[in-house]
Amino acid sequence: MREEIIVVGDSGHAKVCIELLRSMGEPIAYCVGNSANSECLGIPVLKGDEHLEKLRKEGYCKSFIAVGNNALRRRLAKMVQSLGYQLTNAISPQAIISPTARLGTGIAIMSGAVINAAAIIQDLAIINTGACVDHDCVIGEAAHIAPTCGLAGNVTVGEESFLGIGCKVIPGITIGKAVILGAGSVVIRDMPNGVKAVGVPAKILSR
Repeated sequence: MREEIIVVGDSGHAKVCIELLRSMGEPIAYCVGNSANSECLGIPVLKGDEHLEKLRKEGYCKSFIAVGNNALRRRLAKMVQSLGYQLTNAISPQAIISPTARLGTGIAIMSGAVINAAAIIQDLAIINTGACVDHDCVIGEAAHIAPTCGLAGNVTVGEESFLGIGCKVIPGITIGKAVILGAGSVVIRDMPNGVKAVGVPAKILSR
């Protein structure tokens, strides 16, 4: 079996994830994407998802989904797993992670992120640059906590939710599934599934 990782994605988010993997000492063979790029940070880009099956047959067995869109990242992960790939993590050495935190697979944790005691980061979640996830938080599958967000203790974020840059969440709040919070929002009450909210304090704009 080949030890090099196949990165799915070739966008700006992929560049960050590639550098995370390199900082961990992980070798990367190819990116698989659909853009016009021929390479991504020096890594050859193969155009079209059909290359994933071919590479699997060639012995590549590790993959990382470097796609920012939450729902798409989840779908692509299921696809590569169905082909027999194992999802790997991309975690910055400059992140601070409690030894009691529980981490899923296929996650990205960027430089400067802090994950405190007994927090749970589920599969395919992104904890972006400088974000703070405090004690006993639960970050759902394929959720994205954007740069410099601050989550106090016992916050739950549902699957595929997105917290925009600089969001703040007070203790004990539950944010539902597929919620979108605008940049700089301050969340002081629970958010139901599927809403968009923004403001200080955050107010629901649409469902």
